[in-house]
Amino acid sequence: MSDPWLTIIGIGEDGLAGLSEASRKALATAETIFGGERHLALAEIGSRGRPWPVPFDADVVLGCRGRPTAVLASGDPFWHGAGASLAEKLDAGEWIAHSAPSTFSLAAARLGWRLESVICFGLHAAPFERLVPHLAPGARILCLVRDGKAAGDLAKWLSERGWGASTFWILSALGGPRESIRNYHADSFAGDLTENLVAIAVEARGAQGIPRSSGLPDDLFVHDGQITKRPVRALALSALAPRPGERLWDVGAGSGSISVEWGLCGGTATAIELREDRAANIRSNAAAFGLAHRIVIVSGKAPEALAALEPPDAVFIGGGLDGAMFDAIWARLSPGARFVAHSVTLETEALLGELHQRHGGDLMRVEIAHAAPLGRYRSWEATRPVVQWSAVR
Repeated sequence: MSDPWLTIIGIGEDGLAGLSEASRKALATAETIFGGERHLALAEIGSRGRPWPVPFDADVVLGCRGRPTAVLASGDPFWHGAGASLAEKLDAGEWIAHSAPSTFSLAAARLGWRLESVICFGLHAAPFERLVPHLAPGARILCLVRDGKAAGDLAKWLSERGWGASTFWILSALGGPRESIRNYHADSFAGDLTENLVAIAVEARGAQGIPRSSGLPDDLFVHDGQITKRPVRALALSALAPRPGERLWDVGAGSGSISVEWGLCGGTATAIELREDRAANIRSNAAAFGLAHRIVIVSGKAPEALAALEPPDAVFIGGGLDGAMFDAIWARLSPGARFVAHSVTLETEALLGELHQRHGGDLMRVEIAHAAPLGRYRSWEATRPVVQWSAVR
């Protein structure tokens, strides 16, 4: 198309006064203007305004395709805004955007923080647990929440997890005449604000946060004993070599500990688990680590449960591998995909030895012992040896 029919406009609390001339012109010529009720009021839009449906649906804009249309969004429409949701449904020539400073930019400017080192979240509809992987002493976090009540809920959530000493700023109506910035500690915030669209700034203090190395302590996970133990899990993750954006099949996931640690590295995991009680443990662990959006649970048994899944970048099988399962999974893998399997039985160990002979890779036997009481003394208490075979397709 020669001229974009859609203009995506970022608007701040200063309303029309803060808009560029190009944004004003687009508003003046648009037949229809979409936005939240607050946006439409700030821009003084009359009968041409159409408030967003709840829940948000970008498809309503496509009904105006080809006719001059504008969309109003808060600040930068492409940072936790409607911009990307619209752009991904349009050709490049159909739209143009005029952004305003984001709430994150304004908040960092008010606090004197380096925005490039700040962790930014939109928590309007996401659980607070999304913060878990990022909480560490001194971490600076900016997040958008629905309203003052949600700000109080967040302060309580932080306090209950040992972060009550964190400095806690409430920032509202940034960039406008009603701008307000208030400073508390998380454990002393009463949570009685009434404002909507509140930004929260947190400088984390009080707890340690979760370790960033592979092999998290077993007691961080809900499990029934079916868990890849800490040292063996570290060996598995080293062989799996997770990278951000990659997909894992965790076959016979048990507690989901492998999926959780994969997700903490920035990937997504599909946990295949037959038993519903263990699937419930996986859900609990995924939620506790803020990874429910990264871990999908499939109830069933491999290889049948894998039929509808997209091919993975890596596969982990903690036990129960047989020849038929291997053949079905191996055939689905793309070149470069990693396959890691563990065995504690002689039968599966023999299979892994055969697979190593056929496909190469690395075959390793690990024996681990822990110090334990023996009468008045101590002795080594050995666990079952684990055989690990890892290979690249």
